[in-house]
Amino acid sequence: TKGDHNKTMKNRSETLYLLGISGSLRKGSSNTTLLRAAQQLTPKGVEIILYPDLATLPHFNPDVEESILPPEVSKLRQHVKKADGLIFSTPEYAHGVPGSLKNMLDWLVGGSEFLDKPVMLLNASSRSSYAQASLIETVKTMAGYFVPEASPTLDLMGKRLDEAEIIANADMSGLLQTAINLFAQFIRQHQSDVVGV
Repeated sequence: TKGDHNKTMKNRSETLYLLGISGSLRKGSSNTTLLRAAQQLTPKGVEIILYPDLATLPHFNPDVEESILPPEVSKLRQHVKKADGLIFSTPEYAHGVPGSLKNMLDWLVGGSEFLDKPVMLLNASSRSSYAQASLIETVKTMAGYFVPEASPTLDLMGKRLDEAEIIANADMSGLLQTAINLFAQFIRQHQSDVVGV
């Protein structure tokens, strides 16, 4: 539609807005730390904002979804709608994604905000293969665009690094910068393809 076309052109001419979503509620989460490091390694024209309200979302209830959405859910959907792309970083609990993250995704299934949204995954542990596979399957089922070349694993398990130490590590910061650049390139190309349709 004309409105979608104008929105796409607007997004292409301005800073890309990426929404970072940590699947962990822990204060010292390595996944959240990884996203904070990514925030500081973005190239010009790219901004990462961290989603702050995972812990306060109500439990998903289809009956509630069909009536009046809770304000926390409306705010979530606004965040996702505004974003040009989503960056997830999540731990693995019992061979799956944390319930709080799955709950957030469930609230998005009934809306249109997630459709065609580019998604990159940051993995803070090489052992989190089940959670990664599960999240990828959910993203694809919800009609998101998973970008594998922009989804690296940085093994932070047991290292207790803060974002400054991650940034100071040439290998880790290089991986993050490359992933973010590739993701931004994918998004701009994806937006160009939409305009060309």
